[in-house]
Amino acid sequence: MCGIVGFAGRKQAAPVLMDGLKKLEYRGYDSSGVAVIDGDGNIEVVKAKGRLQSLIDKTDGDKTLHGSVGVGHTRWATHGEPNDVNSHPHLSRDGKFAVVHNGIIENYIELREFLIVRGYEFRSETDTEVIAHLLEYYYGGDMLDCMRKVLNKLVGSYALGVLYSGTPEAFYAVRKDSPLVVGLGDGENFVASDMPALLRHTRRFILLGEGEIVRVAADSVDIFNRNMEKVEHEIVTVDWDEATAEKNGYPHFMLKEIHEQPRALAAVLSRIKGDEIVLDNVKFTADEIKNIAKINIIGCGSAYHAGIIGKYFIERVCRKPVEVDLASEFRYRKPIIGKNTLTIVISQSGETADTLAALREAKRLGSRTLAVVNVLGSSIAREADDVLYTLAGPEIAVATTKGYTTQVAALYLIGLYFAGVIVSIPSEEYAGLLNSLKNLPAAVEEILAAPEKIQYLAAQYAGARDVFFIGRGMDYASALEGALKLKEISYIHAEAYPAGELKHGTISLIEKGSPVITVAVDPDLFEKTLSNAVEVATRGASVIAVAAKTNARIEQKADHTVFIPECSPLIAPVLTAVVLQLFGYYVAAAKGLDIDKPRNLAKSVTVE
Repeated sequence: MCGIVGFAGRKQAAPVLMDGLKKLEYRGYDSSGVAVIDGDGNIEVVKAKGRLQSLIDKTDGDKTLHGSVGVGHTRWATHGEPNDVNSHPHLSRDGKFAVVHNGIIENYIELREFLIVRGYEFRSETDTEVIAHLLEYYYGGDMLDCMRKVLNKLVGSYALGVLYSGTPEAFYAVRKDSPLVVGLGDGENFVASDMPALLRHTRRFILLGEGEIVRVAADSVDIFNRNMEKVEHEIVTVDWDEATAEKNGYPHFMLKEIHEQPRALAAVLSRIKGDEIVLDNVKFTADEIKNIAKINIIGCGSAYHAGIIGKYFIERVCRKPVEVDLASEFRYRKPIIGKNTLTIVISQSGETADTLAALREAKRLGSRTLAVVNVLGSSIAREADDVLYTLAGPEIAVATTKGYTTQVAALYLIGLYFAGVIVSIPSEEYAGLLNSLKNLPAAVEEILAAPEKIQYLAAQYAGARDVFFIGRGMDYASALEGALKLKEISYIHAEAYPAGELKHGTISLIEKGSPVITVAVDPDLFEKTLSNAVEVATRGASVIAVAAKTNARIEQKADHTVFIPECSPLIAPVLTAVVLQLFGYYVAAAKGLDIDKPRNLAKSVTVE
């Protein structure tokens, strides 16, 4: 959601901050701002509603701000409408403190009243402004002690960047339930909400722990725990480079990331060693797997849809019951969890607030936890008992593509690994599924090599008001993800339904010309799905089928058909996803929309 960048060095801070904020635009935002400490020890603040270009224009292309220490911010509004006043950074009453904040301060009304009684006036509607005033109120000559006192007053989630004019050589930052990394350079150091913001400057990072405060200067980085004791951290070197987080000639990050899926899938599937699966950082004995009585899979958005695919697959190959929950619902439904429950949590960023809270609740109730995440050392990865990294690399577009398909592939690996250990399927079935997984990157490459028909269909239906997706079993799970992809980037109302539920109300929505995307890949359910396609066609719908070649008869009933390459039906949802990703992308492109930054959405949802 909101993005934070901080810099301390010997060159001008503003260009570094602006460049970092550009790299964080994918997180979603509605305003931006920067603050630097100038040569006289004063804090200069510039902020603007709208896209980052508005801020760049206000600062004459970074030229009007002078100072080598500063913080920047892109805001996704939670408290107060998007405008220049509510934008970050926020200043204290005396102008000596500036604060940028990602997260939500849950007790800000109480703190606001506390400060108003003491003579403080508020300019904005935000929860963040209370932090700036609290810093002024509690400062007594020791900045770390001041930070400690303020943090003890805050309830909620936050990553903070703080400037104090009395320490013009350094800035301060802290994280609690919200992402923040420290970047280490040569004579310059940084913080940011995400590594891609800093890849132009460094590949060496420190992953801050919960509640830790960092003082960042040009030549030093000092980290303190909640007790204000200095702590040391391992330095993590990432193998991403700046080009990985750039478009490389593609018109949008989303299209680039769709085309990166063969490589990303090959990376996550590299755990297949010959005829066995070796999962790094996942340590289960045969007895532990046999004793699993139930598996919970938890995620939000596309991660939830990946979990539904995982449910079908794991139940099929392991013969163990699997429940799938939206993370935002899981911890409030008082889940029934025993010591023999395994909870799998899925998050691209590893920082999704609801998913992190669900993980903690599952652990509190005694469940073993396994994280499927992309970002190395993220909060979920660190707090889970076991972790399987998806190895997708940086994903910049808000609408996930390679993040989703690598999550699905990771769940395939987990399910098939368990099945191999406990021998829950015949050896020939195990070998067949393993072979399908090995061939998956090449099958995706085949789809990407010939997108013309999908592009044509997208152009035909870009003017639709409503689009319906139907399918059965795993095809229904694919339909859910296809509908989400279309609605979030094209703004077309799109819904997915289990095909068998059409007659229970949904078919009343079908009218002449209604586009109905029918996912018909599973051969066991094909006849039923075909019947449902006929039902909507009879009522005037325009049927677009995504089908396996073995189900070619659907061409006789559909207006258009896109076939996926040959693949095991259990593995095919990855291929279906790629087709529907391309369809959604080309629809949005035909409408001329801002595909990488769809309205009202953020890449990493770090608040409830």
